[in-house]
Amino acid sequence: MFSKVLIANRGEIAVRVIRTLRALGIDSVAVYSDADAGARHVREADEAVRIGPPPAADSYLNIGAIITAALAVGAQAVHPGYGFLAENAAFARACAAAGLVFVGPPPSAIEAMGDKIAAKATVAAAGVPVVPGAGSAGLTGEELTDKVLSWNDPWFPVLVKPSAGGGGKGMRVVRSAAELPAALAGARREATAAFGDGTLLVERYLERPRHIEIQVLADAHGTVVHLGERECSLQRRHQKIIEESPSPLIDQARREGMGRAAIEAARSVGYVGAGTVEFIVPGTAAGSGDGAANPDGGGPPDPGTAPAGQGGAGFEFFFMEMNTRLQVEHPVTELVYGLDLVEWQLRVAAGQRLPFTTEVAPATGGHAVEARVYAEDPARGFLPTGGTVLALREPAGPHVRVDSGLAPGTAVTSAYDPMLAKVIAWGEDRPTALRRLDAALAGTVILGVPTNVAYLRTLLADPDVQSGRLDTGLAERIATEGAPAPDEVLAAAALSRLLTQDPGKGDSGEADGGRPRTAAVDPWDIPDGWRIGGPAWTKFRFGASGSVAEVRVRGLASDAAEVAVGDHDPVAASAELSPGGAAGTAGAGRAGVGADLLLRYGGRIVRYVYAADGGTTWLGRGGHAWALTAERAAPLRAGGAGVTDATVRSPMPGTVLAVHVTEGGQVTAGQPLLIVEAMKMEHVVTALADGVVTELTARVGQQVRLDEALAVIGSAHE
Repeated sequence: MFSKVLIANRGEIAVRVIRTLRALGIDSVAVYSDADAGARHVREADEAVRIGPPPAADSYLNIGAIITAALAVGAQAVHPGYGFLAENAAFARACAAAGLVFVGPPPSAIEAMGDKIAAKATVAAAGVPVVPGAGSAGLTGEELTDKVLSWNDPWFPVLVKPSAGGGGKGMRVVRSAAELPAALAGARREATAAFGDGTLLVERYLERPRHIEIQVLADAHGTVVHLGERECSLQRRHQKIIEESPSPLIDQARREGMGRAAIEAARSVGYVGAGTVEFIVPGTAAGSGDGAANPDGGGPPDPGTAPAGQGGAGFEFFFMEMNTRLQVEHPVTELVYGLDLVEWQLRVAAGQRLPFTTEVAPATGGHAVEARVYAEDPARGFLPTGGTVLALREPAGPHVRVDSGLAPGTAVTSAYDPMLAKVIAWGEDRPTALRRLDAALAGTVILGVPTNVAYLRTLLADPDVQSGRLDTGLAERIATEGAPAPDEVLAAAALSRLLTQDPGKGDSGEADGGRPRTAAVDPWDIPDGWRIGGPAWTKFRFGASGSVAEVRVRGLASDAAEVAVGDHDPVAASAELSPGGAAGTAGAGRAGVGADLLLRYGGRIVRYVYAADGGTTWLGRGGHAWALTAERAAPLRAGGAGVTDATVRSPMPGTVLAVHVTEGGQVTAGQPLLIVEAMKMEHVVTALADGVVTELTARVGQQVRLDEALAVIGSAHE
């Protein structure tokens, strides 16, 4: 076994690999770009090496820098994680040339499965079922169109996709022959730009399919086993969101049919290590459209006898691709099978034999579900977000696991993948696992960076998800409209601001510097609205998601105040802040977990996690996180609560690519003002109302934060 391993990755997967290395007594070496100098994976590794500036091309994709780092620290092996160089055959060869062990499959297997067209031909020759289609290198759009139209029974709709790469780039659904030429041209342009290869593949498109994958594990001594399936049908834009094992659709015969096909696919390319064979199951498959074969889960049953490509009468499945690396969703398999896949990656790479005597690894049972936490805003069309983690509380407890790259103070930027963490739960059956996962997400608090945690809870609660009636389009069909902040949240934000302004109290609500509450405080400095003749209202205006609400407070925030939100009647309310988490909760008393804000509002008592960043108050509860920014008094369109803010803000962290207006210029509602780019995604920022550009702070090339003010639109008559 190795004594020192370098991890050629970052974030949660780097932290995950470090955990196994530590358990095995192996020294871990992290690598980092300048943007990650203070990251969690850097702090948790035994040592860390800088490999370059923030752009991935200059750091995490820099083969020379990573090899140099590994040799400099005396590492014997390199674990690539997933993403970046994990499926790069040139990197695997470079490791071998430098005398380093690449913890992954042989370069030949990476190459064989990296080309979708070649991979389909290879596995089809081994008897693995593939989706009917056409495509080969060098075919023009016209030639590919002729091939599709020459099929005896042309399938429409068809799916056009690049032979190289993944992540949904270049993929198009074409529903008629007339649409095909334009779709091919567009897909080729996008594929060439994204992957440097315009080769396309056209396949029969399966309506409302399920995405089911098989985990395989192979050693260098000829043993290949499968560890059951994972259901990955809950996706957005071809990116997985929630995964589970076992699949609620798959029974004994189906599992064995797919498992045997996966083993044959792995054998066909001489695979060694951990890998995943992905299959697509038509929506018309038996049991797929009208419920689940096993909605309660409960772990894979004993081996069956179904032949490859079949899983019982009426059940079809087709090979999509093989991922020649560890999958993001590997924890659900680990929890159901009771083993550590990273450990076995390392043992296999060190030349050890797998301990299994059959093609099916034994399962320990139960059901596991994983949810991916992304830095994205569902209320804004899932645009990427960013910021600095002000407060972090990750769930803990029996049968709950969190794989995370986050720590208080972590800076989340648009330079890298937006996945921040994974929350995983195990249960004796599927309903128990889903319930535990929902509770774990409810206990997840990330303040400072907008995430999709609340959306994940909405997804889990959907009746089709609960019953196991899944398909790859289901998540897209579930509503994601953002709701305005509830009155009690706005009240909590206003009261918290008054509490932190009280000269007799610090941010924790305690006397400053330990000073007794009886110490003399100038009553004129207490923000209670006291005036001769009666208390006055203290007014706040909070902006969130493009709207502004007015909140008025009268009285002492910590004792007996009244709060009126918008034009609603005043409500008796008070609040108190306590530091570091409530007693008895995970992380209580630790720095970086945020303060607890206890709100008494209209006869209810509600607890929030609180943090502040300048003029923005962050509150978290039940998986939700609200960012409420104090707004100045003008300019606004007429109205009170819910008025549209005329301050134009960046919808995501990124770079200003273009500015189309000048200060003093007239604009109309909907007129393009600027373009902001992040992660190769351009977003046009438009005017919210007719008016005049009274302020313009954005400049081309400027790096902007999420919700940073870019311009102000005033009334035309001002």
